[in-house]
Order: sequence, then structure tokens, then C-alpha cells
Amino acid sequence: MAVWSRGEVDAAVPDYFEMLILELRNEPYSKAEHRRRLMGKLSNRSEGSIERKHSNISAALVQLGYPFIKGYKPLYNFQRLLAEVVAERPESAEGLTQAVQASVEAPAQRASLTDFLIRLEDPPLPTEAAHTTSREVADILGRVRSPVNYLEREARNAALGRLGEEFVVDFERAWLTRLGCDRFVDRVEHVAVTKGDGLGFDVRSFDEDGSDKFIEVKTTAYGKQTPFYVSRNELLVSKASPREYHLYRVFDFRVDPRLYALRGPIDQACVLEPVQYSARVG
Repeated sequence: MAVWSRGEVDAAVPDYFEMLILELRNEPYSKAEHRRRLMGKLSNRSEGSIERKHSNISAALVQLGYPFIKGYKPLYNFQRLLAEVVAERPESAEGLTQAVQASVEAPAQRASLTDFLIRLEDPPLPTEAAHTTSREVADILGRVRSPVNYLEREARNAALGRLGEEFVVDFERAWLTRLGCDRFVDRVEHVAVTKGDGLGFDVRSFDEDGSDKFIEVKTTAYGKQTPFYVSRNELLVSKASPREYHLYRVFDFRVDPRLYALRGPIDQACVLEPVQYSARVG
């Protein structure tokens, strides 16, 4: 298939942004209708080709610190031209920045759930999560990155984070009950509340044999492939207690909360990218 032209990319990016704005505002739209409408502006592109391009746009937005459309999982191996067009647009796209900011700052709400155990999913496959963007493309996005990283801002939403931790406490109690480990249910502890935030994990629970589970909770209102942020302390604790340490990623929290679990040292379960440094003179 021929490389996408400037005109094609110029048509695809604003179409994607239009859908993203509607999704962030919780307004209905049809991905299929958008694809059909876009096909008329392109050079004989299939729906599958359009979906892959939309996934490329998702990846570029993640690297700019923006959320992405659910269902268009980030696909990071994309052309320089796409990076250039996406980089030009977020700040100028009418309504996008406002919709993202409103979504990030929306009041946290706890979903009313009955069966917590059906909320558990497998983690993303490594091939789905891998960042394979070329250095050239990364440099283009880096030069125009917004001073506001909206994904990082959402990660600092304390109310959302606390509700995600409570969700995990309820999940662990339901899981232990299902296993017949009733003696441990009341001992599940929300240590981020009872002991503070300095332990490197948020919830203390138990395996069915009674051994400790140290659970760090990362919560987002966005999709499963949204990157998350870990502290140096969390990394060190995960390496010091590899058998006990679990990271629970809670996602789609405001609409349909689900989670996946990673066990062991964070740097073995995830690809870590340095985003901040401590600096001093001398």
C-alpha cells in the first residue's frame, strides 16, 4: 500500500480529533460512519488501513500527553509526516484542548458495582504496549509537546486515585471471598489511608496461602493502553519485595471500571521511560 500523502493525513487527523472531542464529552458518534465519510477523501484506502492510521494518531497523541480514542489502540510505528501533522493540530483544533482539560479535571465518581471479579482482564500484550517510534519522529513530537501533559495531570488527580484504591480493596475482598479465604477478608487494608503514602504501595492484601500482597494502584478514566507513572520509591519497593509486589492498573474508571494486574519488579513488567530528573548544582 502506498504511503499516505499530505492531503490524506490532513483529512484523517481532524476527523480523529472530531471523534475524540465527542468521546471526551460523552456524546454519541459512529466510528463506522466516520470511516465511510473519510474514505471519500482518500486514495482508495480500506477501512482497515484507516483504522491503523487512527491507531497511529492515538500513539502520537499519547506521546504529546493527550488521551486517545477507545478502540484505537496506540500503534507507534508511524511516518514522520503523521507526526508533523498531529503536532501542528492539538492546540489549534477547535474544542480539543478544552474537552481534554474538562475530562481530566472532571469530578471523580465511584461506580455502583456488584460483581467485582468480572472486572479483571489480562494485561496488554508487550507488542501492544511497545513504543517503536523512530528517533526522528520522537524528536518532532518532543519539540512541540504541550507544556501540559494531560495524562500526567490526570495521574495526579488525588480523588480519582483514592476511588481507584477503594475499588481495588473491594475487588480483593471479593476475590478472597470467592477463594473461601474469609479469614483474610477483613484484614485487607487500605494502607495509603491508614499508614500514609510513603510505603510504595496502596493496599495490603493476601494470597490464598496467607502470604502478603503489596498492591500499588494506578487509576485512569481512559483506556487500557494509557501509560501510567511510577515513583522511584515504588520501583525500589517492587524490586525489594518481588514476590509480594503487585501493580493493579485500573482503567475506564468513570464509565466501565476494569483492571489488570502485574506482579514483581515494575522494571521487569513494564518499559520505563525517564520523564523527570532531580537536578542540583555541584
